[in-house]
Parts: sequence; structure tokens; C-alpha cells
Amino acid sequence: MKNKIWKICCALVIIIGVLTLTPLVIPEGVHQPELMGMPYTLWMGIVVSLLLWVITYVGILVHPGKND
Repeated sequence: MKNKIWKICCALVIIIGVLTLTPLVIPEGVHQPELMGMPYTLWMGIVVSLLLWVITYVGILVHPGKND
């Protein structure tokens, strides 16, 4: 089970990494909408960072070589 979760974590990091470079996360010339005064690209970057942090934490817990 841990090996399967590890592979899912790796896949999610790759998917998020690729999506970060698309206009979905960093659109050209867009600063609207704003959230608490922060432009779109800034709060989307914060969301991506938090997602990667959570995936990394889960990956640490289920890493296949953890018990070696």
C-alpha cells in the first residue's frame, strides 16, 4: 500500500510541476482576480507551494526506503 501511495505522490508532483508552467497557473498579463489584495499569480503560487509541501510530507511518511 505504501509503495502505491509513494507512486501517486511522485505522479502528483510531476503533474503539478507541468501545470505550473501552463497558462492555468501563470497566465500572461493577468492580475485579476485578487484575493486579499494579492494578484492571481501570487496566490496561485502560494496554493501550488502548499500542495507540494503536503505531498512532500506524505511522501516522507510512505517512502519505500524509510525503514531500511
